[in-house]
Amino acid sequence: MTRPSLGTVLAALCVTEIVSWGLLYYAFPVLAPRISADTGWSPVVVTSAFSAALMVSALAGVPVGRSIDRRGPRTVMTAGSALGVLALVVIAISPNLPVFVGGWVLAGAAMAGVLYPPAFAAITGWFDARRLGALATLTLVAGLASTVFAPLAATIGEHSGWRATYLWAALVLAVITVPAHWFLLRRPWPAKERAEEPAADRAYASGVLHSARFWLLAAGLTAVSLAMYSGLLALVPLMLERDLDAGAAAWVLGFGGLGQVAGRLVYTGLANRASLAARTATVFVLVSASTLALAVVPGPVGLLVAASMAAGVGRGIATLLQATAITDRWGPRAYGHLSGGMGLPVLLATALAPSVGAVLTGVTGSYANAFAVLAALAAVGTVLMITSARTSTSGRAEVTASQTV
Repeated sequence: MTRPSLGTVLAALCVTEIVSWGLLYYAFPVLAPRISADTGWSPVVVTSAFSAALMVSALAGVPVGRSIDRRGPRTVMTAGSALGVLALVVIAISPNLPVFVGGWVLAGAAMAGVLYPPAFAAITGWFDARRLGALATLTLVAGLASTVFAPLAATIGEHSGWRATYLWAALVLAVITVPAHWFLLRRPWPAKERAEEPAADRAYASGVLHSARFWLLAAGLTAVSLAMYSGLLALVPLMLERDLDAGAAAWVLGFGGLGQVAGRLVYTGLANRASLAARTATVFVLVSASTLALAVVPGPVGLLVAASMAAGVGRGIATLLQATAITDRWGPRAYGHLSGGMGLPVLLATALAPSVGAVLTGVTGSYANAFAVLAALAAVGTVLMITSARTSTSGRAEVTASQTV
């Protein structure tokens, strides 16, 4: 059987990522109020089950990355898709809260095998110098997941209920993602062709993981991610606090999504014209400044939309910077292992994001004050990220030397 071309692989990943993100992630915010109303479980409890899924996904990311380094993404992503089908069926038929939570725990393990990190590892391993363009294409398509699947989930949920919606979602995952991962990711994995023993790869990864600049990178990206996604989820309440009505607040949020897509469209050009440190500074200073603008600008709506779009541009490019952070500093070797280690605290921070905005608002007295705190957090993360970027070349030499002692 002829192996799929790289173009086919990229097309397959674009399809499976938009479907997986749409059904495992973005359907939940739409269906959560309906789940709570139908079951009588409190919104906090229902949301906590989803947060548990994100935490499981973060914890599972490290062993998933190691497995991809050794064997490639085909088996992992196929198994993740199959587990996602099972998880959505369990969620749909759950007779009580413990089973519902268990379904989301399974969904979290599935997310670790099918969302961005394994797809990024696949592109990094197969596309070599062309990986930036492939990553930009993938994230641009997958970035439309909420646009496609949130309205679809709302429509099906309104007519058939949340349980039937998740059963339909399980069927779509089974029909599209499982065969796509199994049949279209069937290419030789470059890591298997290297002369190094797996033990040498593990030693190399350990050297990177224990280096100061890896910790700077992980800490900075975690701080910025917590600020970005807490701000995203608290944006509508902030707009309501600014006396916008619900419709106008939704438009401000929606234009932020357009900014996210625009950021991914322009990033390739930025990457070709600026150093790693300059790109990192540009993007994350924009995140910090736009978050601060949302904190201090009371209106009019046009300025709030502009600030939201600027924040969206930063979020869109940040996804690509995260995807290439390891290779920009240490090359593609042991990418899955290192990416999983870097992604663990980032995903844990993302899991906490739904509650951070509310907690900060309670402590500081308003959403505006909470956004000021988030801007300061993003600024600290930006400094750490820039420091890591500026020392990347010596860092690679340091790790190499540590493996020869």
